[in-house]
Amino acid sequence: MALGLNRRDFMRAAVASAAFGPTALAMGNKNKADAKLKRPPNIVLIYADDIGYGDLSCYGATGVKTPNTDRLAKEGIKFTSGYASSATCTPSRYSMLTGQYAWRKKGTGVLAGDAGMIIDHNKLTLPSMLRGAGYATGVVGKWHLGLGDGKDKLDWNSEIKPGPLQMGFDYSFLMPATGDRVPCVYTENGRVVNLDPNDPITVSYRKPIPGQPTGKTHRDTLKQDWSHGHNHTIVNGISRIGYMSGGKSALWVDEDMADKFVEKGVDFIEQNKDKPFFLYFSTHDIHVPRVPHPRFVGKTDMGLRGDAIVQFDFQVGAILDKLDALGLADNTLVILSSDNGPVLDDGYKDQAVERIGDHQPAGPFRGGKYSRFEAGTREPFLVRWPDKVKPGTSDAFVSQVDLIGSLAALTGQTLAAEDAPDSLNMLDALLGKDKEGRDHIVEHSWALAIRVGDWKYIEPNKGSKVAWSTGNETANDPKPQLYNLKDDIGETKNLAEKYPEKAKELAAKLDAIKTAGRSR
Repeated sequence: MALGLNRRDFMRAAVASAAFGPTALAMGNKNKADAKLKRPPNIVLIYADDIGYGDLSCYGATGVKTPNTDRLAKEGIKFTSGYASSATCTPSRYSMLTGQYAWRKKGTGVLAGDAGMIIDHNKLTLPSMLRGAGYATGVVGKWHLGLGDGKDKLDWNSEIKPGPLQMGFDYSFLMPATGDRVPCVYTENGRVVNLDPNDPITVSYRKPIPGQPTGKTHRDTLKQDWSHGHNHTIVNGISRIGYMSGGKSALWVDEDMADKFVEKGVDFIEQNKDKPFFLYFSTHDIHVPRVPHPRFVGKTDMGLRGDAIVQFDFQVGAILDKLDALGLADNTLVILSSDNGPVLDDGYKDQAVERIGDHQPAGPFRGGKYSRFEAGTREPFLVRWPDKVKPGTSDAFVSQVDLIGSLAALTGQTLAAEDAPDSLNMLDALLGKDKEGRDHIVEHSWALAIRVGDWKYIEPNKGSKVAWSTGNETANDPKPQLYNLKDDIGETKNLAEKYPEKAKELAAKLDAIKTAGRSR
């Protein structure tokens, strides 16, 4: 993989200019100015959690206002067919950072909080590719891709590796899994933050830890009750999935989480403002438990879920404001999307169902998180780069799995044949130059679906038609499903029997993608 910067030629030019006095110095200053103008763009990837297509006001929401996200949409491109590759968090993140569909690899489903890292750190990743192009790389926020080698029980009281630093990030500040899973601590560059060595952390996902209260044994003490699952160890008055003891000085406070992530995100930008940087800013909002800071509580009529959307938007605004303050906004490519579609009751009694009102988290689509219907993977997808991108709306097909292929092209990198096997170069589509984008979209949750043009095929699956106690439809059905999204955006009329040849055509294309090992 060739580097995009020729350091040897740069140093030769610098030595030569220093040898020719004031005239050369003046020309040297001009060259520096020209170099600044030609500097590769900074890249900021803002990744929401569980935000649906209809959850932002720039995508039609009226029950909540998201002015900062709306600003991105106004100043950049709003995609109407932007997709995550899966309908749950871990596989979407895996696909985006590796350029390989998660369903190609075993063990890439939603992970426990003590799982080993599922990304092979010896292979190319989005951050390692960009670091090879001369970028400073950082990740702040939710991780949920596992830590450690997975062979031995993870020791949270010593250095934790492999992790983000081994797969291409120069800096990391993480929530290891999700807010509803233990351990409820932050890690920074492979170490638990504020850990007292005299109070070591123990984590178990197999059996309770003696003497520790749980959501079952001490339910009457909870400040946010659970509805299904989520009834193990209690941290900050909220019971989680999994058991944990120790680490009291390191435990996070849910209400402060958004502010902490903003603090670390803007610090990374500040520290790397003089060179190209890549920031993967991965919010916890609006995943459960939804515990926004008190200053956001009551900002909507939708309860904590709506208030968490406002808190997400605050984080977007803080990142944009920092880019403005440092004069970096014009030459920074900002990409915003979400890992999967929406869910209301995902394990806690936070009145998300009762107070939803007229709000439509999925927009016009059917399904949501855990679903192969459109709302499971069709996400808000915004791209802003003032120096290069003309504002507008695009119907081009774009997928998060293509970020490696597209950003490699942007930064002059050449990917080897084995790198990012499912990631296509969709740079022209992302920048608004190509109005078509991909010729197909693969959607994943338990099984697969494929969209080609207006046609959508969902392969048969005998699994449950509803995801646990969430009420979300999965799209599982023992019969094949075929929909025409142009005439039936809500996927209500199965046309597989009426158009059997079209169903066979799309099924064959999907099978070819599965067996080929890559989608190119």
